[in-house]
Amino acid sequence: MADFPSKVTTETSSSSQQGGNSPQGLLSNFAIDMSFIRSIPAVLMMAEIFLGLLHWALIASCPYTLFPAYGWVMFVAVTLWILTTVLFFTILFCVQQKLTFIPWPLTVMVYQTIATVLYLTAFLANAATVHPFQRTQYFGHFAAAAFFGAVVTVAYGASSFLSYLDWKANGGNAATNTAPN
Repeated sequence: MADFPSKVTTETSSSSQQGGNSPQGLLSNFAIDMSFIRSIPAVLMMAEIFLGLLHWALIASCPYTLFPAYGWVMFVAVTLWILTTVLFFTILFCVQQKLTFIPWPLTVMVYQTIATVLYLTAFLANAATVHPFQRTQYFGHFAAAAFFGAVVTVAYGASSFLSYLDWKANGGNAATNTAPN
């Protein structure tokens, strides 16, 4: 048998000091960045979320499976809507301050640029396949979806540009954002 030490030191802590499971303890881990909500990038992200939802909801309310191009449009619209919503709440609740190993300005810039290119392809596919529905009751839905797809593409493009300016303002180097202090 192994010999156990004759003396063991233990430390105890109360849940009131660390927050525990109380509502104050759970909320103290999240900080809401109110200055972010008032910023232009946040307004653009909210527009991307709202108009993106409108875009894919208009398409989903029609028989979009008749043309394979709408499968791509729906994939891009729904995927980017979910990812933009997650990114928005990540920045709003200051999660990026807890994940310091991620170069956030570069990550956001790359995401916004990729989203712009993907939404541009989805918008073009949407706009190119509106014409066959011209004599149906769904023409208005698909035409409005093409319009909102264009608006969301412009919003992602503007976000991409602002993200680029933010990245350049932070030195434009991923290594400067990940170096320990």
